[in-house]
Amino acid sequence: MLYPEIYRQLESVRWDMAEDVPWDRFDPGLLSDEQAMTVKMNAITEWSALPATEMFLRDNRDDSDFSAFMSVWFFEEQKHSLVLIEYLRRFRPELAPTEQELHAVRFEFDPAPPLETLMLHFCGEIRLNHWYRCAAAWHTEPVIKSIYEIISRDEARHAGAYLKYMRRAIDRLGDEARGAFARIGTLMASSARSAKALHPTNLHVSKALFPNDTVQSRLPDPQWLERWLDGQIHFGRQWEQKVVAIILKNLSILFERPIATVQELSRYRKTLGGDAAAGAAA
Repeated sequence: MLYPEIYRQLESVRWDMAEDVPWDRFDPGLLSDEQAMTVKMNAITEWSALPATEMFLRDNRDDSDFSAFMSVWFFEEQKHSLVLIEYLRRFRPELAPTEQELHAVRFEFDPAPPLETLMLHFCGEIRLNHWYRCAAAWHTEPVIKSIYEIISRDEARHAGAYLKYMRRAIDRLGDEARGAFARIGTLMASSARSAKALHPTNLHVSKALFPNDTVQSRLPDPQWLERWLDGQIHFGRQWEQKVVAIILKNLSILFERPIATVQELSRYRKTLGGDAAAGAAA
């Protein structure tokens, strides 16, 4: 089982909201209304770990090891939402999300292939780590800068945990797992060809609720994410290239072959037996 060791690793570096956040350094003159509103949107987005966990538990009923890991992932992701809400409660209480706004992002996701979902969230954690690092650099107020730096490190550790389960899947399932990871990796690393941010909270997950079936579509401001990335924190090509490079580097290690570009990953995917059938089934 992977869960016991992952639990020990994450427990050893867990931060305390009361002790490790420098609340006493708050400078009201360095927090604009625009910046405070982005904190609210991220707080609500992080709350969507709730329906994501429900999805993971439903779709991984035959995997108690991974399901147990969800207890840690869910706790830490909800803690991210909580610390952002606490920041607003202390310093901009009029912007703290309401219970109704939080509940709006809890809805049922359609069943999805577990391997593809695993890879999707691995890439999502890498991207979120970089989004938060970029946000920390954009903010001017010391406390929220520190919060984003703290939770960005959590996201990186979560990606590492997902990677362990991906490696286990390859050991058990071979090319079936490689094909699933390569296919989703090609999608998530093709940001240059996408018209929207490639993150699990920005992808459609419920046919019955379409088009209001992304987490971002259910925020108080559904267009917020693209504006945050492009016009506020300026998550540009240089940042995105870092994300893609890390995805490809980890897939190179997993697949035990050098993969330097999305095109190389796509070509490798096509060499895997049964990939077309697996793609059609997904």
